Amino acid sequence: MTSPHAAAHGGDHCGRLLAALERFRDEHTVTAHRWGARLASSLAAGGRLLAAGNGGSAAQAQHLTAELVGRYREDRAPFSAIALHTDTSSCTAIVNDYGADELFARQVRAHARPGDVLILLSTSGASANLLTAAAAGHEAAMDVWSLTGPAPNPLAEAGHERLCVEAATTATIQELHLVAVHMMCDAFDKALDRPSHPKGNA
Repeated sequence: MTSPHAAAHGGDHCGRLLAALERFRDEHTVTAHRWGARLASSLAAGGRLLAAGNGGSAAQAQHLTAELVGRYREDRAPFSAIALHTDTSSCTAIVNDYGADELFARQVRAHARPGDVLILLSTSGASANLLTAAAAGHEAAMDVWSLTGPAPNPLAEAGHERLCVEAATTATIQELHLVAVHMMCDAFDKALDRPSHPKGNA
């Protein structure tokens, strides 16, 4: 049986999430949908998504790329999307040889092509390895998008576009980042259904 103390703490978490979700819906729905549609346009034309984050944000980045390479709801062609933390041999070699700040940036230099999209996720917006990756994305003529916690923060300023979630705790920010990921995937699939977008990679 759940104790009143545990229920109260659970209610606090849910209450914070609901309040932050309402604000997210009012302030960021348009941006999340626009990002999804722009991803559809870029990837359907043969572009690639690179995504990166640390800790829980790494899981969110991987969730996004999995939905694009696999599928979100309905069956469709796969699209090129890479989460930059998933190749353990490359990651450990880069950190060992070049330092932690180069973890994502070196992979961006390896994989990026002009016009590709780089999405960087961070609850703090202050991770040095993501800021270095953003700089590498700019150098590679990528579109750099920052998905962060509250603004202002350095990563938000480093992106061409930003979606900054206002929430009091890291957990709530991460939960809203997942909402953003799913909204992007929904908009991605809907954009593909429009006649102007070819199905699958070029």
